[in-house]
Amino acid sequence: MLILTRKKQQSVRIGENIVVTVLEVKGDQVRLGFEAPREVAVLRQEVYEAVKESNEQAASMLKKVDVTSALQQVSQVNATFEKK
Repeated sequence: MLILTRKKQQSVRIGENIVVTVLEVKGDQVRLGFEAPREVAVLRQEVYEAVKESNEQAASMLKKVDVTSALQQVSQVNATFEKK
């Protein structure tokens, strides 16, 4: 881990196109500003972890789905509608 000391309005550059600026220091809180391309996700750690967990749960649910059985059920529903 790289540890830096920055003062208000000072920045840190990450790569060519990401800039993190210290906007305000108030007590034990620090407000940071992030400049990054739109395609770069900037998330708080707790949000990132919640999204990751949700994605993992969705992926595990997909693994549990019997694809063959699901396709057969879809075919049966389609056949029922085609007869009408």
